[in-house]
Amino acid sequence: MKIEQLMSRGVQSCSEGDPLVKAVQLMWERDIGCVPVLDKAGAVAGVITDRDCVMAAFMQGRRLDEIEVGTVMSRKVVTCQPTDSLEVAATAMKKALVRRLPVVNKKGALVGMVALTDLSRAAEREPNQRVREELMREVELALAEVGRPRASPVRA
Repeated sequence: MKIEQLMSRGVQSCSEGDPLVKAVQLMWERDIGCVPVLDKAGAVAGVITDRDCVMAAFMQGRRLDEIEVGTVMSRKVVTCQPTDSLEVAATAMKKALVRRLPVVNKKGALVGMVALTDLSRAAEREPNQRVREELMREVELALAEVGRPRASPVRA
């Protein structure tokens, strides 16, 4: 099963210079928890999550319209391609400890997003029981790793 069959298309994005309020508004309007951040050339420069926004506002004691996306986003971005398999995406999520991946074409342009829940639903729909069980196991392993508690960063 290829990622292009499960990914969300028409993905909204923001830029590094946008205020967090724009990212939060996109998340609210689209009922999503992650927004890809594009650089000036249109390539994926990072991702920002709802948690990133909340924690930035709390830790900085500033309003969302006073904080730029680029100061909060995660710059360590792991992506996949539309032609990748469900297994490749699950392994990438597991290694990177993320629940969502931007999907980019061969030129690096954003063409979609895929979430762990997309992988789970796709695996569940697999008609071949043996294949379905293998896919579900991949998703289960990815979820277990991504959901594993991490040490809290100590901030002064």
